[in-house]
Amino acid sequence: MTTPRPTVAELGHIGLRCHDLNRQLAFYTEILGLTVTDHDERLGIWFLSARPDTEHHELLLAEGRNVPAEAKLIQQVSFRCERFEDVLGFYRRFREHDVRLDMIVSHGNAIGVYFFDPEGNRCEVYWQTGLLARQPFVEHIDIETDPEELLQAVRASVERNGAAGFTEESYRAWTQEQGIAGDTVMSEGTRP
Repeated sequence: MTTPRPTVAELGHIGLRCHDLNRQLAFYTEILGLTVTDHDERLGIWFLSARPDTEHHELLLAEGRNVPAEAKLIQQVSFRCERFEDVLGFYRRFREHDVRLDMIVSHGNAIGVYFFDPEGNRCEVYWQTGLLARQPFVEHIDIETDPEELLQAVRASVERNGAAGFTEESYRAWTQEQGIAGDTVMSEGTRP
């Protein structure tokens, strides 16, 4: 008898080690609005969730980061929003609180605002558009454009480029700067 292959239902949570736990905790609760569900000060760990009634924790913050601030550990941590208006609201909140922004893009299937937490971890808030677009799909957008005009432009771009994917040259340059071979096409079955 063969055992069925196990499957993952979804990503449950991620844990981040911190240089300054209190600063990180303030950012994720006050700016992103996550709820503290549990903590143990003796162990230096805090559990946070956007959906505490459904998921006990989606983010764990822990003391003990022991690498330089400029070390590249995490490519990104993304938080899904239910509505485009939420992404726009976060963008405005980030501006009000001088949160360092990275990029604001359409992925065709989503619109995302990329930002850095106080310790330089790259994060994203995004909203799923419901459109189908081959990835990678990275097109910089002006999020302050009238929402209907912006969504119409995203739909038109997906209609033109969605089947093949799309990456702006500036994103290709960014990936190469990060040490990623952005133009490399890996053969099937090959891992980086």
